Amino acid sequence: MTAKEILKELKTEEKCALLAGKNEWMSRDIPRLGLQSIVFSDGPHGLRRQGEKGDHLGLGGSLPATCFPTAATVASSWDLELAGEIGEALGQEANAQNVNVLLGPGLNIKRSPLCGRNFEYFSEDPYLAGKMAAGYIRGIQSKGVYACPKHFAVNSREYRRMAMNAVLDERTFREIYLTGFEIAVKEGGAKAIMSAYNSINGEYANENRHLLKEILRDEWGFDGIVVTDWGASNDHIKGVKASSNVEMPTPGLDSARELLRGLKEGSITEEEIDEAVLPVVEAALYAASVKKENGIKEAEHHELARKAAEKSAVLLKNEGNILPLKNGASVAIIGDFAFTPRYQGAGSSIVNSTKIESIVDVIRDYSLNVVGCERGYVRTGRKPDKDLYNNALRLAEKADIVLYFFGLDEVSETEGGDRLHMRIPAIQQELLEDLYNINPNIVGVLSSGSAVETPWIGNCKALLNGLLTGQAGGSAVMNLLTGKANPSGKLSESWPVAYEDCSVVNYSGTETTNLEYREGLYVGYRYYDKADVEVRFPFGFGLSYTEFAYNDLKVSEKGVTLSVTNKGNVMGEEVVQLYVGLKGSKIVRPLKELKGFVKVALKAGETKTVSMDFDDKTFRFFNAKTAKWEIEGGTYDIMIGASSRNIVLSGTVGVSGNMTEIPYDLKDLPSYASGKILKVSDKEFKLLYGHDLPTEHTGELEINDPFCKMGEARSAVFRLLYRILKKNVERSAAKGIPDLNSLFIYNMPVRALCKMAGNFVSMEMSEAVLMMANGHFFRGFGRFLGGFFRNRRENRKYEKLLASFK
Repeated sequence: MTAKEILKELKTEEKCALLAGKNEWMSRDIPRLGLQSIVFSDGPHGLRRQGEKGDHLGLGGSLPATCFPTAATVASSWDLELAGEIGEALGQEANAQNVNVLLGPGLNIKRSPLCGRNFEYFSEDPYLAGKMAAGYIRGIQSKGVYACPKHFAVNSREYRRMAMNAVLDERTFREIYLTGFEIAVKEGGAKAIMSAYNSINGEYANENRHLLKEILRDEWGFDGIVVTDWGASNDHIKGVKASSNVEMPTPGLDSARELLRGLKEGSITEEEIDEAVLPVVEAALYAASVKKENGIKEAEHHELARKAAEKSAVLLKNEGNILPLKNGASVAIIGDFAFTPRYQGAGSSIVNSTKIESIVDVIRDYSLNVVGCERGYVRTGRKPDKDLYNNALRLAEKADIVLYFFGLDEVSETEGGDRLHMRIPAIQQELLEDLYNINPNIVGVLSSGSAVETPWIGNCKALLNGLLTGQAGGSAVMNLLTGKANPSGKLSESWPVAYEDCSVVNYSGTETTNLEYREGLYVGYRYYDKADVEVRFPFGFGLSYTEFAYNDLKVSEKGVTLSVTNKGNVMGEEVVQLYVGLKGSKIVRPLKELKGFVKVALKAGETKTVSMDFDDKTFRFFNAKTAKWEIEGGTYDIMIGASSRNIVLSGTVGVSGNMTEIPYDLKDLPSYASGKILKVSDKEFKLLYGHDLPTEHTGELEINDPFCKMGEARSAVFRLLYRILKKNVERSAAKGIPDLNSLFIYNMPVRALCKMAGNFVSMEMSEAVLMMANGHFFRGFGRFLGGFFRNRRENRKYEKLLASFK
C-alpha cells in the first residue's frame, strides 16, 4: 500500500495516536496495516542507540558506536568532503543498529562562547554551519537513514532553554539563525528536522506557523517530518496545525485525546490532521524499505575518526617552529587530559565509544624520548594536589620540551547548563605558569568545545587546539605534534581576548523569560570587525607547518578565481575564504560576511587554481519592510582571506539591485550603523524589532514557568524542592561531574511533565502540580490523584479501541 492508501484506511483515533511517540525512541506503529514504528536515536557525532526504555540525557547505557570529533571540531576542518564521509559513516552505523532517524547534526549559531552546548554546533557563521551540515546530511541519508538537523530555531542558550522566548528582528532571524537550516534543507535534502524548546517572538518553535509552515515548508519546499525536541511540545493542537508531525518522547495518549477533543470543538480539522500524518506514514514506509547493513565498520570508522581529528585541529601558535617535534626529542607528558582524554561533550550526545585512545597509551609508538608522564592536577579539583603538582614540576626539569595537556572539564560544557565564564580552571593555569618558570619550552594541547580566554598564552611556545577530538584523538594529536600530519584546521568561531569583548555580555544568569537579541546581525566576527574590537584569534585563523601564497585574483559577475601556492617544503592544506562587503550601504551591514570557501591540498612548491562561484546567498539581504529577500545594488568588495582579519587579495564587482524600499533610515539606528551595539536603547531596539517589546509576566507561576522558578512558589513544599534541586546542581558543578537529570528538571517547565512521563502524567495532572505550587496544595493534590486514575482509565480505553480495529 502507498502512504496515501494507508492514510485512507487509518481510523481517526489511529491518526491522532501516530502524531506522538510510543516510547522514548519510537513512534507508534499500526500492525494491522503493516505500518512499523520509526526508530529515532541521538546523536550528531556518534550513535547513541538505546532500547525502548532508554533516556534522552545520556544517563543510561547504549550500544557501542564510533565517537567522531564533535561538530565544533569538524567545522574547523572546513572540509565538505570530510563532512560527507563522517555523515556516511554515521548513517551506516545507524542503519546497522536499526535506527531510522538520526537526531543531528546540531545547527544552532554560536551566539556566545558561553553556551554549554557549543561543542555540538558548527560555527558562529550560518554559511559555514549550513554547508558543513549539508555534507553530513547527504552522507547520512545515502545510507537510508533520515538526518534530523536541530534545534529549529534560535536555540542558542541552555539555561531555561524550555521556557525562554527569543526576541529578535526578522532580518536577524532569517540571515543569522535560519540560513544554516535553509542550506541544510535545500542543499542537504534533510528529510527530518527537530523543533526547538524555546519560543520565538512569543510563539513556541513547535507551534510557530511562520517558522514551520510559511518558511520551512512553503518557502524551502521541505516535505519531511518535523519532530519535537524531547519534551518541546507545548500546545499539541497548535503544533499539528503548524505542520509539526511527531511529538516526542512519550506524551502518552493524552495528546491523542487532545486532538480528538479539538476535532469535536472545531479547533482543528481532519484535513489538518491528515496533512500532519502523511509524512509520518511516508517515513515509516521508507524505513521499512531500506536494506539493512550487517554490523558497523569499527576499524574503518576509527581510522576516519582519526583523519577527522587530524584535519580539524587548529594550530594557534608555533613560536620558533618548536613544532613539529624532531625524532628523539626529550619530552615530558604532563596533564590529566593526557591520561583521561576529554574527547566528547556531555548530555544526549554521549557515545559509548568502540575504542578510546589516550596520549599515554599511544605515545610509545612515536620516536620520542619520553622522560615521564604526570597528571599534575585533578581536572575537577579546585585546589592543587601537592603530590601531583610537585611531581609535574620535577618532571619538567628533566625534559627539553613539556607537552602540557589541559582544557575545560566535563561540567564546563554540558547540555542543560551554560558556562559562567571563559576561563580554564585556575589550577591548570597556575600549573602552566609554574612549569614555564622551570622549562619555557612548553607545547600546549587544549581540549575544549568552544573558545576560552588565553591570558596564559605567553607561557606556551606552541598551542594546538585539538577541540574535542573523538575516540581516535590520541594518535591524531601525536601525528600532528610529530609532523606525520600537518595542521590544516581554521577556527570556525572567533576567540575574543576576554568575555567582556563579546557582543552578548548579559548571556548567563538572567532570570527573565524574554531573551532579547539586541546585537542583531553582529554575532562573532561580524561584530568584532565592524566595531573594531581586538580578538585573540580571528574567525578562520589557523597555522600550518608550511606557508601559502595567494595570487592572480580575477573577479567576474559569476565568481572568483585565484592561484594558491605552497611555498614550503612539506605538503599542506589551506582554506581559502571568500568574504563580501558593501561600502556606503543604505542598510545595516557587517564589514564583511563569509560567502564561500574551499580547502585545497598542495604538495611542496605546487600551485593550483581555485574557483568559487557566487550563489543565491552572496549578495542578498532580507528586507523586513517588504518581507522579501532582496539585493542592494552597488559595487561590492570581494575579499579573499586566510582569516576574517587576514585579507590577502581583493577586488570589486558591480551588482544590479532589486531593493524596492529602504527598510529604515540609518540615522535612526546609530548603534547598528556603527556596530557599537553593547548599549542599544529600548527605543532603538524596538525600531529594529518592529513591534512593542514583550514584558515579563508577574504574579502566580504559570504552566510554562520552569522549575528553577519554584523558589517563588507560594507552597513551602515546592520551595523546599527547589532548594534541593538547586543544591544538586551546585554540588555537581563543584564535583566537576554534570548532574544531567537535575539540570534538565531545573530548566523544565511544569507542562513538560505530561510530555516526558509516558502514559503516567496528563496535562490535567501537570495543571494540578501548578495548583499545588501556587499555594492550593491539598486541592491540587486531590486533582492530581483524580487525574492519575482518570488518565489511566482513559489510556486503557484508548489502547483497547486501537487494538479492536481490523
